[in-house]
Amino acid sequence: MRFSVVGSGYDRQQVDSYLDELAVRLTRLAARVEVIVGAGRDPDQIRQETTLLLALVDRRQADGDRAARPAAEILARARGEFDAAREEARHLRERVYAEAVQARREFEASLRERRHRAARVDQLLTGLTVGTVPVDTPTAAGGVPATRVAAGVDEVPADRPAPGTWVA
Repeated sequence: MRFSVVGSGYDRQQVDSYLDELAVRLTRLAARVEVIVGAGRDPDQIRQETTLLLALVDRRQADGDRAARPAAEILARARGEFDAAREEARHLRERVYAEAVQARREFEASLRERRHRAARVDQLLTGLTVGTVPVDTPTAAGGVPATRVAAGVDEVPADRPAPGTWVA
C-alpha cells in the first residue's frame, strides 16, 4: 500500500486506517486457523505466523504513538519560536516606523527652515541695488595674472616648479 506524503511524513489517517484493516484481516485469519485446527491441519505454524503478524501490527502502532509524541513536541517548539519571531518582527517594524516618522519630521523642519532662510534672503536683497562695475576697474587681484599665457610665460623654469605641484 502506498501512503500520501504530508508535511514531514505519511498521512497518519491513511496509515492508521490501513493498520486497522490489517488487524481485522489478521483476526479473520486467526478465526480460520481455529477452523483449520478443528479439521486436523498443522495449526502451530499458522498460529506462529498469525501471532507474528499481530505483534508486528501492534508494534507499528506503538512505534507510531512514540513517534507522534516527539513530533508534537517539535511542532509545539517550532510554533513557540515562530510566535517569538513574529513578535520580534512586530517590534522591529514599529521601531523602524517610528524612526521613519521622526526622520520625516526632521526633514520637514529642515525644509521649512531652508524656505524661511531663502525668504529672508529674498527680503534682504529686495531693497539692495547693485550698479554695474566697469571692466577696467582695479580689484584686489588686479596684479595677479590669471594664467601663464596671460603673464606671457610659456615655460616654467626647471629649478622652480609650477604652483600647486608637489616636488619629491
